[in-house]
Amino acid sequence: MKVIVMGAGIIGTASAWYLAKLGHEVVVIDRQPGAGLETSFANGAQISVSQSEPWAAPGAPFKVMKWLMKDDAPLLFRPKFEWHQLSWGMRFMIECLPWRFRHNIREMVNLGLYSRIALQELRAETGIDYDQLTRGILQFYTSNDDFLAAQQASQLLKQYGIDREVKSAEEAIAIEPALNHIRDRLAGATYAPTDESGDAHVFTKKLAALCAVKGVQFKYGAMIEAIETDAGKVSGLRLRHSTGHTETVTADAYICAMGSYSYLMLKPIGITIPVYPAKGYSATLSTEGFEGAPHVSLTDEAMKIVFSRLGNRMRIAGTAELDGYSTNLSLIRTEALVKRARELFPNAADYDNPVYWTGLRPATPSNCPLIGRTKISNLFLNTGHGTLGWTEGCGSGRALADLVSGKKPDVDYQFLQ
Repeated sequence: MKVIVMGAGIIGTASAWYLAKLGHEVVVIDRQPGAGLETSFANGAQISVSQSEPWAAPGAPFKVMKWLMKDDAPLLFRPKFEWHQLSWGMRFMIECLPWRFRHNIREMVNLGLYSRIALQELRAETGIDYDQLTRGILQFYTSNDDFLAAQQASQLLKQYGIDREVKSAEEAIAIEPALNHIRDRLAGATYAPTDESGDAHVFTKKLAALCAVKGVQFKYGAMIEAIETDAGKVSGLRLRHSTGHTETVTADAYICAMGSYSYLMLKPIGITIPVYPAKGYSATLSTEGFEGAPHVSLTDEAMKIVFSRLGNRMRIAGTAELDGYSTNLSLIRTEALVKRARELFPNAADYDNPVYWTGLRPATPSNCPLIGRTKISNLFLNTGHGTLGWTEGCGSGRALADLVSGKKPDVDYQFLQ
């Protein structure tokens, strides 16, 4: 059948790939001039199944209150006093309950493990290259309290099939010698050897090209003005192209993979989803001529910042800002990323010439994405992946393609019915 995918980020493009593999006629629509130019463009580059811990945890409300309105806080909540944010916040509080926290970990881990396998199989099948590294992810701690909490979290994750190894400071430095600079401050680390990293934008762009070879049609520079419905089904999408030309396109099934903008697109047709934009920031720096950059992808637990090596570049990313749909780039938050990197790894990169980026990550209160059929029978969702869109992208796309095809996905996950 003919399927239209709304959105050409990692989620939409992966959906298109697996739909095409199942023999469907696929059209992908995106307002940008190419694939992966919004949330997928300059993220933290980690494929981090080992970090499938929801933001909504039993201790999270206290941390949020402590960080409230601090411009350099890892998680910054800017109250808007509007219903969308308020309702999301109330649901977040519910997800902090211990039994919900455990349920959400299980869901995230199952999808993450499935997705990592899907990515590895896709890589073996196509030979796609995206500055990938398969050296694991090392999460390091400069606080004894944080390190103790990490050991407890590792034991919890082990129950769900995640082997996150506890490492002493010396063992952490042996895995990543760049940490030697902070040897006297290092409390310890946890290491997930099967995690990966790579450039999500490069991957998405190359996967889109492979999709095109399979016959997928991409309509770039096309703004979706409205989803049109009739008799309880989607009857078409009204588009406005960058040239000013308008048209209505039709299909048998439609997939909304528009990240944070999914909420705005769906609300006019009576579908309200718990997805709120969480603005993230990154800085990309050249490592040419420098010897101190890490070669293992790292997570700095104290500041909630990640560091990933992408060929001759280093990507520093982190923080989450709940500030509506603003895409204004905060120099305070971006410069804090570079300041922390310079402090940890002084000879790692050209810190004087960073390339800053900000993007909106589609967060659900539980951190579990929304995948499956809506109450409109021919409309499906693949959105709400938050900070784990790269980690969960291929698995989400494969599962969604199965659901559209009337097949049961080969993963234990609570899909929309």
